[in-house]
Amino acid sequence: MAGSDLADKKVLMIIAQKNFRDEEFFEPREIFEDAGMDVTVASNSTDEAVGALGGKVRPDATIDNVNIAEFDAVVIAGGGGSREFLWSNKKLQKLVKDAFDHEKVVAAICISPVVLARAGVLEDRKATVFKDAACIKELEKGGASYEEEDVIADDNVVTACGPDAAEKFGEAVLEALERF
Repeated sequence: MAGSDLADKKVLMIIAQKNFRDEEFFEPREIFEDAGMDVTVASNSTDEAVGALGGKVRPDATIDNVNIAEFDAVVIAGGGGSREFLWSNKKLQKLVKDAFDHEKVVAAICISPVVLARAGVLEDRKATVFKDAACIKELEKGGASYEEEDVIADDNVVTACGPDAAEKFGEAVLEALERF
């Protein structure tokens, strides 16, 4: 699936500083790196981030200091920390909106599609999210048509529902990058 045309692509992966969902970060990152893509990790701080299952990663950059023009995609991992650290992050919302406006791939998994909704990029789009009433309400408030699916790709927007869909999510982002 991963063509050599993907090797020059650059992906920005966003994680919460604490309690990001390990599978939703590590599995897609491995898929992107296996395809030869350059992956940069950003969070609220460059201090070591710790996943809900204990995985550790030191972000390369802070969300505040990322230039989205340097990337082909922005991919947001989920997990409980997303609600605390990412949902209301205005700079992250602007980053997502700028990426979307420049026809880059924007993707989020688990509860993180709420960031996409709050950034205004799910208007009139099909999307999925972790099956939680508050999350579904946020998607609908953002104009999305919620569908109970593992992964949904709607043009350059990819959403997924949780850790069991992490591998499928990573593959769907690759497919979107081949189109955009």
